[in-house]
Amino acid sequence: MGLKGKNKPTRTVIVLTIIFLAIEVLDELVDGVGGAAYPLIRNDLHLSYVQVGLLFAIPNTISSAIEPIVGIFADIGRRRQLILGGGIAFAIALLLMSLSYNFLGLLGAFILFYPASGCFVSLSEATLMDIAPKRQEQNMARWALAGSVGNAMGPLILAGAIAWHQSWRSTFLVLAILTVFAIALLWNKPILRATASSQSEPTHNFKTGVSYAVDALKRRTVLRWLTLLQLSDLMLDIFGRFLALYFVDIAGINSSQASMAVGIWLGCGVLGDFALIPLLNRVRGLDYLKLSAIVVLCLYPAFLTIPNPAIKLVILGFLGFLNSGWYTVLQGQLYAAMPGQSGTVMTLNNLAGLVGGLMPLALGWIAQQYGLQYAMWMLLVAPLALLRLNGEMGRWGDGETG
Repeated sequence: MGLKGKNKPTRTVIVLTIIFLAIEVLDELVDGVGGAAYPLIRNDLHLSYVQVGLLFAIPNTISSAIEPIVGIFADIGRRRQLILGGGIAFAIALLLMSLSYNFLGLLGAFILFYPASGCFVSLSEATLMDIAPKRQEQNMARWALAGSVGNAMGPLILAGAIAWHQSWRSTFLVLAILTVFAIALLWNKPILRATASSQSEPTHNFKTGVSYAVDALKRRTVLRWLTLLQLSDLMLDIFGRFLALYFVDIAGINSSQASMAVGIWLGCGVLGDFALIPLLNRVRGLDYLKLSAIVVLCLYPAFLTIPNPAIKLVILGFLGFLNSGWYTVLQGQLYAAMPGQSGTVMTLNNLAGLVGGLMPLALGWIAQQYGLQYAMWMLLVAPLALLRLNGEMGRWGDGETG
């Protein structure tokens, strides 16, 4: 009997880990479908580059104002309600996307989707870090791999839907249904009990939670990882959002071929994330980050300047493979710098996102005024920032990072 009670928490952690990873797959499926579908959505809804930028910037900015509060409430015992409520809103937002027939309708769906994803997905990630605090780096790698698998499958699902004479709307509707199944799996799981043991210093009220967040924001180490997470996103999600448009408008291929290009980038990202899991047992994540930034800094200008679409696709595959570990390493460093405060990590990420969320809008404006090719050059800021910080510090991973 005692053995049974002893094994139960372990089984709970395993089940929760599987469900949380499935939620990340689902979230990145949405992102992968969306990235491949943007040319189709733009044509159906007659969107300009500025409107495409607004679809990313406005919801992200609103979400970044809401989610810091969500993170603090998560650390004071409201995590279960926030995750489940966020899942319900996540499903409703996907349903609204499938029913959108103009810019404002789609914008409204995005405005609901972004904070819903924060509650449903970001808190699932934070909880995964809490339920196994000694395996954070490995679980971050698994989380990234799950996301990459979902992201890579997204364009394939869209291509399959089109082959079956369905539209991007049908794809979002199916994703909404899958979300309902994920919520059902999580509904009766003891999320709070599974995470309680990891909270070494529980926060009992909102005021104290705010105080902890402000104190963390004053630390140079925390600011470092927050800044790099935002800037690295230029070569991650933001690059992915403009990738299909780039291949259609600049490289001169059709929407179906552009979906294949997105699939190649994401598929190579899956390989990179898969390779990262054993690599982290042999090489420091920060050493890998530095080396990959150097190579990306060399390859990305070649990607933009070489006119041959086939060669572009080859380089794109290498880019997807090399930068796949950036989020894993940087986010893992942020969690390590703030042990037992995973909800506060989410809070600070979203405060930083208030600034980072303006980057897609800025790129959309640059593309509208000067051309998409010029806007794509701006993404070089990401590897440059990683290398510049390394040069200023003189070494990676000082005593502050843990």
